[in-house]
Amino acid sequence: MRKLIIVIVAFLLAAAAGGYWWSGQPLSLKQPLIDLQVKSGDGAQQISANAVKAGVEAPSWLLDLWLRIGGRAGNFKAGAYEIKQGDTPRTFLNKLIKGEFAMRKVRIGEGWNIRQVRAALGKADALRHDTQGMSDEQLMEALGRPGHPEGMFFPDTYKYAKYSSDVDLLKLAMRTMDRKLEAAWEGRDPNLPVKNQYDLLKLASIVEKETGHSADRTMVASVFSNRLKIGMRLQTDPTVIYGIGESFDGNLRRKDLETDTPYNSYTRAGLPPTPISMPGAAALSAAANPAESKALYFVARGDGTSQFSETLTEHNRAVNKYIRGR
Repeated sequence: MRKLIIVIVAFLLAAAAGGYWWSGQPLSLKQPLIDLQVKSGDGAQQISANAVKAGVEAPSWLLDLWLRIGGRAGNFKAGAYEIKQGDTPRTFLNKLIKGEFAMRKVRIGEGWNIRQVRAALGKADALRHDTQGMSDEQLMEALGRPGHPEGMFFPDTYKYAKYSSDVDLLKLAMRTMDRKLEAAWEGRDPNLPVKNQYDLLKLASIVEKETGHSADRTMVASVFSNRLKIGMRLQTDPTVIYGIGESFDGNLRRKDLETDTPYNSYTRAGLPPTPISMPGAAALSAAANPAESKALYFVARGDGTSQFSETLTEHNRAVNKYIRGR
């Protein structure tokens, strides 16, 4: 009887040692990358069966046993996972316990408009497109922020779990803009000629579109701030282009500058009714704290920088030099 017990114990120890060794060996996969969706309530047996079905070449009962031994009931995080070449049963278990979901990235660019943002999300890999087919108004309703979507999403590169919703990603970008805008508003120049955070967002969106060289950004903001202070029209092409919308063909004509729309800053005074782009952190900062100057005009030099002028005479001279003389 004693010999039998010794044999059994030796067998169990050998099995445990063999199992521990196996748990540290790379899993054999039918393809280099395997997607695995874990649903809420899935246990070790279901996860193991799904993993083998997806392409993990291991005995389902052995993988099940390992997850039962190493995991705790109800401790597996639901979500989308990737099993890659080199992953071991141990790393697979750690992913399930820690919720190390398969991640992807998407970029929202500075100065983009809402059409460009939605187009980028529509092309994003493994992102669930729950807002597809929604109007802009329906989109904002879904985000719990009724109103116009322009300018509401902070430009940045965002990570998201595979097969998560574009609604969640947009909410994150919207909350990020809320924080950035509030910080800019709190640190604003007390003499800034805007009444509220939304007006600051409008101004920053124009600064974003009008800045060709980062070093000029606070001066560009200064020009528009100075104009607002004296009631002078902003006369900025990007607002006119935004008002034209999708029909803009890339060529801004004199008749466009003379055709009145809510966004035509040549025919209407003050800020446009909404932002015209998604301003980044630098544009928000510049709009909140413009350079101290008396400049009312600027013109592109042709090298990405701008020439700033305080008077119309100086400006016309600069236009002759940099535009007509080019």
